[in-house]
Amino acid sequence: MKNMVQGFLCSLILYSLSSSAITQVEDVQQFTLKNGMKIIVLEDQSIPNANMYLFWRVGSRNEYPGITGLSHFFEHMMFNGAKKYGPKQFDQAMEAAGGANNAYTTENSTVYTNWFPSESMELMFDLEADRIENLSIDADVVESERGVVTSERSTGLENSNFRVISEQVKAAAFRAHPYSWSVIGHESDIANWKLQDLVNYHKTYYAPNNATVVVVGAVKLSEVEKLAKQYFEPIPAQTPPREVHTVEPQQTGERRVYVQKSSVSTPNIVLAYHVPETQNPDYYPLSILNSILSGGNSSRLVASLVYNSKVASEVFTYLPMSIDPNLFYVSAVAAPGVSSSELEKVLINEINIVIKKGISEQELQKVKNQALVDFYREMATINGKANTIGSYDFYFGDYKKLFDVPEQLSKVSVEDIQRVAAKYLIKANRTTGILASEEDSSENDL
Repeated sequence: MKNMVQGFLCSLILYSLSSSAITQVEDVQQFTLKNGMKIIVLEDQSIPNANMYLFWRVGSRNEYPGITGLSHFFEHMMFNGAKKYGPKQFDQAMEAAGGANNAYTTENSTVYTNWFPSESMELMFDLEADRIENLSIDADVVESERGVVTSERSTGLENSNFRVISEQVKAAAFRAHPYSWSVIGHESDIANWKLQDLVNYHKTYYAPNNATVVVVGAVKLSEVEKLAKQYFEPIPAQTPPREVHTVEPQQTGERRVYVQKSSVSTPNIVLAYHVPETQNPDYYPLSILNSILSGGNSSRLVASLVYNSKVASEVFTYLPMSIDPNLFYVSAVAAPGVSSSELEKVLINEINIVIKKGISEQELQKVKNQALVDFYREMATINGKANTIGSYDFYFGDYKKLFDVPEQLSKVSVEDIQRVAAKYLIKANRTTGILASEEDSSENDL
């Protein structure tokens, strides 16, 4: 009966969302400029606004020792002036036109977002074209931003225990692949980038043939095409960046790291398991497993460790979208008085229960329902549509793959969940990280 109620409620939610917000594959249009820049357009007249997402195929995976952190650094530099719009003028011009912007860098991509009233769209094209083709890489600005990024790195490590331990876990889990360093880069590299490194990096990776632009909102395809040809098409294409061909060798035994930090009140644990890239068929079962383990208070790990046994004050899992095989993270913070060994034992035991006994059909259906509701809710706004369309095009190689999400979720079975748990969440495939204070560093802890 409970299953029927959940299914009925989910149907009602999906119906209310679909009646006005579901985008069909034929609603999305795409064209490619002569310089190789891909433009994706979705007309949506629900509000008189629009947004522009620029997905650049450059992240920390494109770096190498000596220039780590450059991808993230350009997220800062791209707001520091170009030929037509000088320092601070990018933000000033956008805000004066009623717009706003943001950006983010990942292991795989750098993404710039602009939100604006539809009548300001030409200005957005003008602003972006200027900094793509004519970014000012001024020595004084570089030094100023270098200091900002250095401070951001040290402050982040000081304030985030997860960043401290996950950085060490990544370095241990990846022996060959560039996912081994954090997106912000190594401190010594940040201090030693040369001006020519920046010039070369911008020319190579901020070339139009290395980008996908997504425009969603109260726009017309014809107008977007006209402005794209006027502002973006004259920017010359560049030689495509070198391919990342390094493949991480299979891990054949557990790796362990211990990090000591005096300000840690209780131990933190991170378990990281190697998993395939997003385009792999196991991505959807793994994403469902991610939610089963930590998606809400009734999830396996949260219910067991936080509410029942009370050995943890916080538990979460994380599965990033990724071009290359990456890591499935399981993280927990010990409750007061709980040792790292006790927390680790309970955490692994709960994972092993899924491997050995599987999950129920009811549990699976609950998570599927929530995943589908979350997907349609995201696709109900112009911002969510732009980000989702661009993300699926980036990680799956074709934005049309997003329209397969309901079918892909429906295909995941309880057998699939048990299979991927047994295949990937095992000791030989695990890197375990412990972050604790000096008082918790006894050799006899485990």
